[in-house]
Amino acid sequence: MTYRSYSRIGVYIDVSNIYRSGGSRMQYGVLREFAARDGGELVRLNAYTSLDVERTKVDYTYKTNVNNFYSVLRDLGYKVITKEVKWYEDEAGGRYGKANADLDLAVDMLLQSNNLDRVLLVTGDGDFTRVVRAVQNKGCRVEVMALDNVSFELRREADMFMSGYLIPNLIPTTSYQPDQPPWGAVGSRVRGVCYTHKQDYGFMRYLNEIAPGLWLTDTRRTDSPYGSVFFHDSNLPDGVDPSMLPNRNHIFEFDLMSSSRQQGFQAENIELVSVSSP
Repeated sequence: MTYRSYSRIGVYIDVSNIYRSGGSRMQYGVLREFAARDGGELVRLNAYTSLDVERTKVDYTYKTNVNNFYSVLRDLGYKVITKEVKWYEDEAGGRYGKANADLDLAVDMLLQSNNLDRVLLVTGDGDFTRVVRAVQNKGCRVEVMALDNVSFELRREADMFMSGYLIPNLIPTTSYQPDQPPWGAVGSRVRGVCYTHKQDYGFMRYLNEIAPGLWLTDTRRTDSPYGSVFFHDSNLPDGVDPSMLPNRNHIFEFDLMSSSRQQGFQAENIELVSVSSP
């Protein structure tokens, strides 16, 4: 089945939050592809960042890295909105900086949603829960993508929540090599969640490719974008209690290997990469 959407899409990224929460290596081109996975039109691509102007005057490496990062974002079609760091002193005389772009992001998303059908909000910050609700009340669908330290309230309020760890190639895997098999192929390394577990074995589900139909989680369907892989409890990493599975708040990374006992793949070299609150 072929899906085609004519939705107008806006992407709003809280860059500082994502960077601090596991996204220092996030691939913004892949994020763009995910946002428009059903062929919708990307109307807005906004990335909200902080900039320490004082540091740029004395730290050449910092200035160069920041400018290169902004250039990459602009090359990918993102509008970069910067918030300068303001420096203050606390009661003890200590100096601290603040550069919160949350208000800018919230106002832009609220106003621009008048011309959008779908919003992808990229953050785990629960302060955005109310603006998500406000945008939804205007008839706009709001999806949230985040990594670690995700607000439970924000996840619950979203029309759809997706962990960025599960999106193919958005965050490079721990053992990424340029010549390794592509995500989803035999010998590749992917991430997924345990969706069913028996006495001493279970099955992981992983997103095989960036595609529409994310609600088609039954991997037996030929139009499902997901794959399923067998694992044995003996291959689980230390610290993971099999009796607590299945648990979709635990995200695992593993190698997809051919299975001699099961039809299809078997997960090997399993690592636990993220645990979110229920």
